[in-house]
Amino acid sequence: MSTAQHKIGSGFGARSTADDVLNGIDLSGKLAIVTGGYSGLGLETTRALTKAGARVVVPARRPDTAREALDGIDAVEVEELDLGDLESVRAFAERFLASDRTVDLMINNAGIMACPETRVGPGWEAQFATNHLGHYALVNRLWPAIAPGGARVVSVSSAGHHFSGIRWDDVHWANGYDKWEAYGQAKTANVLFAVHLDRLGQESGVRAFALHPGGILTPLQRHLPREEMVERGWIDENGTPLNPEGFKTPEQGAATQVWAATSPQLAGMGGVYCEDCDIAEPAPTDGTRVGVCAHATDPEQAARLWELSAELTGVNAFA
Repeated sequence: MSTAQHKIGSGFGARSTADDVLNGIDLSGKLAIVTGGYSGLGLETTRALTKAGARVVVPARRPDTAREALDGIDAVEVEELDLGDLESVRAFAERFLASDRTVDLMINNAGIMACPETRVGPGWEAQFATNHLGHYALVNRLWPAIAPGGARVVSVSSAGHHFSGIRWDDVHWANGYDKWEAYGQAKTANVLFAVHLDRLGQESGVRAFALHPGGILTPLQRHLPREEMVERGWIDENGTPLNPEGFKTPEQGAATQVWAATSPQLAGMGGVYCEDCDIAEPAPTDGTRVGVCAHATDPEQAARLWELSAELTGVNAFA
């Protein structure tokens, strides 16, 4: 089967920064929404976009914390949003739509990783609900404001999608729970979301992308016990990274999502998964967690997940 998942030779790489990929790009007059744009990669994404001239709306579960983190960065506004609460998603979307503005860049950056078993909403597993369903509902509710003829929607996934496809018989882990497989399912959902949104949005000129930002030590690891990170060889007993060259800085980690959101090299393209500031190749069959797995780019699974998400959230802008 042919695939668009092939490198295009962007000229950037794993060590490129968000500022590098934005060099020479003027975002004046553009409006971006960056979920979780006040911590880790999201903060660097917000900083880089505003530096290039964009205005950035940062929806935040902890707005006071967000305002403190973003203090000193111009052209930023903070709004309250809890992706694990569909009423909060609805309220944010209604407030934004009432402002009569359009969205040029939508970066679904917020997420949780490998948390203890947690239930939100009507008993949904928190990683699938927050990382996928919340963003699904947000984009669908904001669809009237997402600018036709040029807007991009970027779904921040992870190499963690290699851990699991969609567990169609038990997406909410009613029967046992594995925090890493649950994370993997949520990250696969992020890729499938972009695949199908791109298919639906092409007619109006809206394109969607998914990506793996790389390995970065950020607050995303807040649910992991130190002993587990030591066991995985990420840090020593004192919390010092054991292989700093194996991790990206936040500035480097933000680069791929900024590249996907803004690069003219991607004009006329979409529905692909990116890593290291380029389109990723299909994953090898040797189990190495690089590239993108077939289960995350299958258009039939993408359509099936969209239908399930619409059923669960009661929202579908394309129905």
